[in-house]
Amino acid sequence: MTDTTARGAASAQAVPMVLADCVSKSFGSNEVLKSISLEVRRGEVMCLVGPSGSGKSTFLRCINHLEVLSAGRLSVDGHLVGYREANGKLYELHPKDAAKQRRDIGMVFQRFNLFPHMTALENVMEAPLRVKGESKAVVEKRAMELLARVGLADRADYYPAHLSGGQQQRVAIARALAMEPKLMLFDEPTSALDPELVGEVLDVMKGLARSGMTMIVVTHEMGFAREVADSLVFMDGGVVVESGDPREVLSNPQHERTQAFLSKVL
Repeated sequence: MTDTTARGAASAQAVPMVLADCVSKSFGSNEVLKSISLEVRRGEVMCLVGPSGSGKSTFLRCINHLEVLSAGRLSVDGHLVGYREANGKLYELHPKDAAKQRRDIGMVFQRFNLFPHMTALENVMEAPLRVKGESKAVVEKRAMELLARVGLADRADYYPAHLSGGQQQRVAIARALAMEPKLMLFDEPTSALDPELVGEVLDVMKGLARSGMTMIVVTHEMGFAREVADSLVFMDGGVVVESGDPREVLSNPQHERTQAFLSKVL
């Protein structure tokens, strides 16, 4: 590797995968996010925890421009999300251009939202075929590899109605991975599952973390946060109350609001 190449690689590595700068979001008079600033490094797993209504899911949706910011700016891999800057001003991108950006950001929701009339394999293949226009043979091969990765190679021809909730969520993860994203967002991916099915989805997410995928996870699974996350952010009332090493925050929270929350969930 030449010095120039090495410097370029080091420079790219230094750019945060996600950089939020004073991000605010209001719905009418309800200020849901209040000047959130944080960064996520490449390969980092960040868990967002906090009570319902604290702004966690809204922040996640802002990252891929499913919600328009009221103030501040967000960038992914060094590029503004949903906006372009000209003469010091931000201009919202055309929806088509914003959708192109979104291809690089995978998102898994609480509800699986699979197409009921398509098999597991067809669900995973749909976006690369329609959005990227890739060849069917290439897409099908990768989709089968992804289903194997989430432990569902033997369910490729099953329709969602014949899969358990945990299996459907694993198909949803494979579907998000099919677009080969550089960042994965998980919005409480296990909250709609029966307790005995939670583990199989978390195991897939642990595998993703081991592979180096950058992930932001909104979760109530404190064991997962302790074991897998590189950083933990506790949010309440639209602000970051406390953040740091998950094991440190969970075992020795400094803020009394964090202490009160953790006393109820741990």
